[in-house]
Amino acid sequence: MANSLHTSTSFIPNRVNYRQNLPALKPGSVSFPSQHHRNLSLDKCNRTVQIVKACSGYNEMEVDISLSLRVNAVKPSKTVAITDQATALAQAGVPVIRLAAGEPDFDTPSVIAEAGINAIREGYTRYTPNAGTMELRSAICHKLKDENGLAYTPDQILVSNGAKQSILQAVLAVCSPGDEVIIPAPFWVSYPEMARLADATPVILPTLISENFLLDPKLLESKLTEKSRLMILCSPSNPTGSVYPKELLEQIAKIVAKHPRLLVLSDEIYEHIIYSPATHTSFASLPGMWERTLTVNGFSKAFAMTGWRLGYLAGPKHFVAACNKIQSQFTSGASSISQKAAVAALGLGYAGGEAVSTMVKAFRERRDFLVKSFGELEDVKMSEPKGAFYLFIDFSTYYGSEAEGFGKIENSESLCRYFLDKAQVALVPGDAFGDDTCIRISYAASLTTLQAAVERIKKALVLLRPAVPV
Repeated sequence: MANSLHTSTSFIPNRVNYRQNLPALKPGSVSFPSQHHRNLSLDKCNRTVQIVKACSGYNEMEVDISLSLRVNAVKPSKTVAITDQATALAQAGVPVIRLAAGEPDFDTPSVIAEAGINAIREGYTRYTPNAGTMELRSAICHKLKDENGLAYTPDQILVSNGAKQSILQAVLAVCSPGDEVIIPAPFWVSYPEMARLADATPVILPTLISENFLLDPKLLESKLTEKSRLMILCSPSNPTGSVYPKELLEQIAKIVAKHPRLLVLSDEIYEHIIYSPATHTSFASLPGMWERTLTVNGFSKAFAMTGWRLGYLAGPKHFVAACNKIQSQFTSGASSISQKAAVAALGLGYAGGEAVSTMVKAFRERRDFLVKSFGELEDVKMSEPKGAFYLFIDFSTYYGSEAEGFGKIENSESLCRYFLDKAQVALVPGDAFGDDTCIRISYAASLTTLQAAVERIKKALVLLRPAVPV
């Protein structure tokens, strides 16, 4: 064609193996992401240069492949890395039981799936408004009013490609370099890294297993400064399953009210996966907190819609508009098909109706089985989850033990590697969540699968001896 340009811009590395420094993956073995990249310091005087050759045979040319300081400061997600490696082992024929991912094992309810299918059939496949369709945002407003006692208008709602995107955009919108983000530990692995992406400083506040991993208001008050810009709360919690009682949230709210710059991001993605008598309280519903709170929720967990990639942010218009601006230059609007499915999800009834309650009933049965099974061991500690589908269990008495053919169990990472090597069960080390004494077990798997996993874990533990008297 006369007006077409021939562009051969695909370059092939010249005798370079980009995987040459990666550890070999052997059956039953896992390699966790390195922690050492955080200390990298690159500038114009210290950059890595790779020689590449154009595929068309031109002379060699130098290409600067250094990365930004911001991305070098961020750690990769261990949950994603472990899940991917466990999947690779399973695909290679290793019978790995995968309990690392936070993904329901249920199919998306049929009513929701049919709504998505119908959207495709009816040609609803074009761009939607950046903030989401008016139909979905109105449905979200109705849900928040009916279930959470929160009054919002559609222009105070932003629909994104998952709750994860909603959280990151909120952090980027309100945090500036030098600001502090208050994060109780154990925390979801992405919170501190999102703070770093915003050039803010994560301030980690530890909690105790004896206190059900709930934040001590006195500790919070002692750590707040004029730099404190955002506090992230997750209830029900990933990774602990803890649920903040209303009385404790009220104490926290009174402390927040004393600090004019401090906002709260309330991650409520596990809201409907909760076990009575525990109840969910939206932080924005507390006196004076509506104006200070950015509420994030979504459809992935309760509605088993992880692959649909849909979440939302609700908050004061000023903050939501800022997040909307970021999204307009980032991904634009979420999937039109997923948004139609989400409208159907919100139409299932209060708290997801029977479809969600059936899944929650199964999660509770699995939780009860794990709590009973591990409760039979004298050498572990745990706090019974009140929501979500995780058990965060303390195996630290085994640290220091020697495992024949494996070596020394030094921390949560090596213990998880041991469980994968010897028991072929994939779990996530607690250090990824800010608490190295524990390991996270996801019970978003069938009861039969969990029974097999417990049996394997217990057999592996028999080969170990606690390092200290219990």
